[in-house]
Amino acid sequence: MRILNVSAQKPDSTGSGTYLSALVRSELAAGHEAAVVCGIDDGDPLDAVPAGAAVYPVRFCTGELPFHVCGMSDVMPYPATRYRDLTPAMEEAFVRAFSRTVRRAVAGLRPDVVVCHHLYLATSVVREVVDGIPVVAVSHSTDLRQLRQHGLGRDRIVPAVRALDGVCALHDAQVEEIADVFSIDPGAVTVVGVGYDPQVFHPDPAVPRDPGSLLFVGKVCRAKGVPSLLAAVSCLEREGRGPSRLRLAGGWGSAQAECDAIRATAEGLSTPVEFLGRLDPASLAAEYRAADTFVLPSFFEGLPLVAVEALACGCKAVLTDLPGVRPWLAAGLPDAPVRWVAPPTVTDVDKPRPDELPAFEARLAGQLAASLADPEPSLDATALSWDAVLDRVLAASGAAM
Repeated sequence: MRILNVSAQKPDSTGSGTYLSALVRSELAAGHEAAVVCGIDDGDPLDAVPAGAAVYPVRFCTGELPFHVCGMSDVMPYPATRYRDLTPAMEEAFVRAFSRTVRRAVAGLRPDVVVCHHLYLATSVVREVVDGIPVVAVSHSTDLRQLRQHGLGRDRIVPAVRALDGVCALHDAQVEEIADVFSIDPGAVTVVGVGYDPQVFHPDPAVPRDPGSLLFVGKVCRAKGVPSLLAAVSCLEREGRGPSRLRLAGGWGSAQAECDAIRATAEGLSTPVEFLGRLDPASLAAEYRAADTFVLPSFFEGLPLVAVEALACGCKAVLTDLPGVRPWLAAGLPDAPVRWVAPPTVTDVDKPRPDELPAFEARLAGQLAASLADPEPSLDATALSWDAVLDRVLAASGAAM
C-alpha cells in the first residue's frame, strides 16, 4: 500500500509526534510506501521522520506563515502558536498552506489511504481536498480539549470529521467523548490504542537500577503535574522517606514564569533533581532502565505512551487515574506494576482546583512511597506493538489491504 500520514505538528517531541513516527516505521517495515505531511518551523531538521519516507513539510516562521508551528496543547515543549490565538487571516494562511502541500503529496505518492493525526484543523483540510481516497484520523485527546476550550475552526472541523472514512480513539473512554463532541455513533469509532518499540524499550538485567529513584518523562509544566510532583517529594522528605533522586526528561513548557517557579521549587528540595531536556529514544530507554519508579502525575492525558515504554523497560509506575487509561492498561498489561492516584477536580479540561491540590499531592506522595517499597517487577509487554496498532488504523479506514 501507499500511505500518506498527516500531522500539523512536528513529528517528534510530543506523544502524537512519536505516534506518527512509530506508525510510519511500521508501515515501512511491512513493505508499504509511506510519505509524511507535517508542520515544522523553517530551519527545523526532519530527522525524526523514519528514513525511507518522503516528507512534505509545511514550513512556519516564513513569509507565508509568519508564526511558529501550531501546537495541539497550549503548552508545548518547543516554541509554538496556540490555536486560540490564530486570527482569521492566520487561520486561512494555515488552511492554504496545508491544502497546497497535501495536494502535492497526493500527486506525488498517489496514496491508497491517508492517515491523519488529531481530529482538528489539518484533518479538516485533508477531508476537503482529498477525494476518492479513504481518510482515517486518530484522536490524541488534545484535539478534543481544543474544541471544548474555544471555537476556532469548529464549523469546518466538525462536518469534516463526520465525513471521514474512519475515526480512531486511543481507548474506550475517549470513544464516548468523540461521539459527544462530533455527534457521531460511538460504534463508528475504532479503539486502536498505542504501542511501543521492543527493539528500543526493553529491560536489561546488566544495568543496575538506582533504588529509590524517580523518573518523570513529559513536558515540564503545570498540566503534567510537575509542581505537584515536587510538592509530593517535599512531603516525603519531611517524613524522612525522600527519594534518592528525581530526574525529569522532556522539554520545558512555554510559559517562562511557570518554568522559573518549577526550577526554584526544585532547587529548594534536598533530593537531587536533574532536568535532562528532551532525549532520543535510546537515551530515554537508558533512563527508564536505571529508574526505580516512573511517575506521571498529569491532569490530562490521552493514553500516555511514555508509561508503556517505562513499564516495558521494567519500571514500576505511579500514574494519575485519568479516564480510560487504567482500563486500557488493565486489558493490555493486566500484571503491570502501576499504582494509581485519584486526580483532583479539574476545570477547563486540565486545570486542577487549587483547594484540592494539597490532598492530591498527599495521595501522590503515599503512592510514590509505596511504589518505591514494592519489589522489582517482571513484566512482558511485547503484546503491545506498533504493527498491531497500524493494522487497526488501516482496518478502520476501510482501505483494501
